[in-house]
Amino acid sequence: MGLITSKESAPKWFGNFAEQLPDLQGKVIAVTGCTTGLGYIFARTCVQKHATAVILLNRSSERAEAAEKSLREIASPDTTVVTITCDLQDFGSVRKAATQLKEKYDTLDVLCNNAGIMAFPDQATADGCDVQMQTNFLSHFLLTKELFPLLQNAKTKHGSARIVNHSSFVRFRPKTPFDTKYLEKKGGNLGGSGSMAMWERYHQSKLAVAVFASALHDRLQGSGIEVTVAAPGYSYTDLQSSSPGMSGFLWSRAFMAQSVADGCMPLLSAAFLPSSSSQDNLKIWEPRRFRMSGPAVEYDLEEMSTKKEYQNQLWAASENACGKFNL
Repeated sequence: MGLITSKESAPKWFGNFAEQLPDLQGKVIAVTGCTTGLGYIFARTCVQKHATAVILLNRSSERAEAAEKSLREIASPDTTVVTITCDLQDFGSVRKAATQLKEKYDTLDVLCNNAGIMAFPDQATADGCDVQMQTNFLSHFLLTKELFPLLQNAKTKHGSARIVNHSSFVRFRPKTPFDTKYLEKKGGNLGGSGSMAMWERYHQSKLAVAVFASALHDRLQGSGIEVTVAAPGYSYTDLQSSSPGMSGFLWSRAFMAQSVADGCMPLLSAAFLPSSSSQDNLKIWEPRRFRMSGPAVEYDLEEMSTKKEYQNQLWAASENACGKFNL
């Protein structure tokens, strides 16, 4: 995700944008991190566009229950809304969620790897990984690996499937290179909890998301499974207010941040609109105005996100953490 704040503002572009999205009847769609914010808008839009099933992959909480209830209230009789508990800070929970999803469905048309946390202290998960890297990337690598057979089934039955990844413009700010140490079981020993160290770990996690997208894009050429990536710019959501390292940015929310609905346009574009990506050039959906706000457009994904060296390093480190993912 991009820089985001906690107070909502009125959408400027979302209404017209949503009218142009296709009807999703027949689609089975799963999204992580959708109790509030960008993920909730994504799930709500899928419901409003008549998806056959919208699968909410969230940690167990009152917010998750409230999100499911509110979406069911607006769903048509032909749309199923279901929650499957999925804690991205626990690889065991991710595997269990994938197993439950595969028991309920035999196809998955769109997997939206959305969830993320920002600027957290130097903490390890129970699996030993950095809390930001595991939440933002490694568990999404694992989820994609575990659900890949359903994506293949969707491609066979429906002609296509799509894996959507949510990065941030922080992937290239700062411009420090990708470093696999942040994917290793070194949580709690990755620079400490000062502001710069927290932001470096966030940068590395969102760079990893973009490198993963480019690696998948290259590996899945000709498979019929599309890979896309998006970044939301600067939007009002709960992510900043829940992030320990974000207090210095909250002052700007009233002047700079776009609405959460407008911030969701790149993610929805990556999920449901045609892409101009080519075999050799993966595009990223981002806001038009300085990549910070405005309607979603496609940009070339920068070299630091597409280097073959980084792709191979990331794949090996991710398999070391999550198990083999053979494509």
